[in-house]
Amino acid sequence: MHEEPWLDDDEQRAWRRTAAVMTLLPAALDAQLQRDAGLTQFSYLTLAMLSETPGRTLPMSALAATVNSSLSRLSHVVARLEQQGWVTREPSPESGRVTVARLTDAGLEKVRQTAPGHAAEVRRLIFDVLDDTGVESLACVTAAILGRLDPSGGLRANPLNRLSPEAGDRPATG
Repeated sequence: MHEEPWLDDDEQRAWRRTAAVMTLLPAALDAQLQRDAGLTQFSYLTLAMLSETPGRTLPMSALAATVNSSLSRLSHVVARLEQQGWVTREPSPESGRVTVARLTDAGLEKVRQTAPGHAAEVRRLIFDVLDDTGVESLACVTAAILGRLDPSGGLRANPLNRLSPEAGDRPATG
């Protein structure tokens, strides 16, 4: 741990590049999704996470945790997805007090249509500029940061608690 409150020159350079990527990458991915699929990145993440859930159904509170959102924000997005016929909300069969979101067949088809273009854009923006060593380094760096930001692995979109690199598992592009 550094006693100096300021970042040294190497840390400052790395931080500024990280901050630039954190600003530019979501905007670039959002632009591709809007252009090609009429979705925001958050809407696509919501659909993608439902598509990976058994029964394509989650309680709204669990879905909010999965996509790292407030319940209020998620409710607004799910309402728009409902208007498109991609998601439905209904009372939970286990507890009528709980509302679940369910990905419809049309929603699953939307994910299937959208995923290839999204994966191509992720590849173009990130992986095409890295060699194998760079991909491995990126995976290590992001795993360390995710471990600090989400140590319990509670964010389901966080693949750290779902992947086994030895088994060759791959996360969904979402």
